[in-house]
Amino acid sequence: MADKTLQLKQNIPTEVEATVVSGGAADAGKIPALGPDGRFDTSTMPAGIGADTKVFPASELLAAGDYVNIHDSAGTASVRKADASAANAGKQAHGFVRAGSALGADATVYFEGPNSSLSGLVPGITYVLSHTTPGGVLPLAAGTTTPGHILQVLGVATDVGEINAEIGAPVMRG
Repeated sequence: MADKTLQLKQNIPTEVEATVVSGGAADAGKIPALGPDGRFDTSTMPAGIGADTKVFPASELLAAGDYVNIHDSAGTASVRKADASAANAGKQAHGFVRAGSALGADATVYFEGPNSSLSGLVPGITYVLSHTTPGGVLPLAAGTTTPGHILQVLGVATDVGEINAEIGAPVMRG
């Protein structure tokens, strides 16, 4: 529950709860409040401010933290797990998801910033797209050397559960 302010409603001081998530134009003029994470919800921010994201339908089951590949699924841009073992960089990572999505459900894809839905990382180590677990990560030293696979840097671990995503171009192993 967000904090409340006193506002005059029909000349009577009335408690009004601040808005955590904006519903758009209907919430114009309302006072925003911080969410449970102590931050403003992106729906309360001006266009162009906030996380670089886009929503796509998931063409397979996705787990929180998965790195994903954008692809054409019957004429619709969709996302699936990225996979370094796919031939010719066919499933290179374009972004990641912070929340899981069911097949056909909307998935919010993040293109940069912290992927904080991971675990078991070593801070300071560079991580690459996994060639053994679709959507997963491996330390750079364990990256694939198999011809036809790709080596794609995803970013550096800043915590045991977080990679600061700076997704690089895939390199085809020869």
